[in-house]
Amino acid sequence: MQRKPPRRTRERILELSLRLFNDFGEPNVNTTIIAEEMNISPGNLYYHFKNKDDIINCIFQQFEREIDQLLTVPTNRKPNVEDAWLFLHLLFELIWKYRFLYRDLNNLLINNRTLELRFKTLLAQKTRMARWLCEGLAEQKELKATPPEIDALATNMVVVATYWLSYEYVLNPRRFSEPAVVGEALARGCYQVMALTAPYLEGNARRLFEKLAGEYLKG
Repeated sequence: MQRKPPRRTRERILELSLRLFNDFGEPNVNTTIIAEEMNISPGNLYYHFKNKDDIINCIFQQFEREIDQLLTVPTNRKPNVEDAWLFLHLLFELIWKYRFLYRDLNNLLINNRTLELRFKTLLAQKTRMARWLCEGLAEQKELKATPPEIDALATNMVVVATYWLSYEYVLNPRRFSEPAVVGEALARGCYQVMALTAPYLEGNARRLFEKLAGEYLKG
């Protein structure tokens, strides 16, 4: 069997830093801690990254590459309610994978101008995708809302999705990393975002929403 090539030091630093930021919070992790956990010298760390912001920006680039695929608006078809559930499920999984970016968001934006600008772009992409979902349902007569209502709905969906894990963390900070707790939190997040659309859904779309909501929250 052919052995996989060893990961490069730079990749290992990014992987470890993401885990430390997620587990302990970005403000509580510095480059000295990262170097110690990597069992390398600070000089070796600085050979690959000039400072902690450089590490954070590279992690954000990884996040951008993954989420860009999710936020690409399809042009060959219209969405349905199941598409919306799937989109939210995948979105929350990514938010969890890079959760420090959301949990420590205010601190990151205060100290990192690059991240500030790129996160604004990310929010605009999320809003565009949410609007595509709502407009597609409206065009198929499955959602009844005016254009201003759709704009507000898309914005509200993004706001709830962006801050949902912070809300869940406040409710249960001591057990927040337990797999069962995480799974339930992500399911509730998907439901709460989709529930914003419920008053506007009609006919089969409303019935499908209720069916999926029941299945999604069983656990």
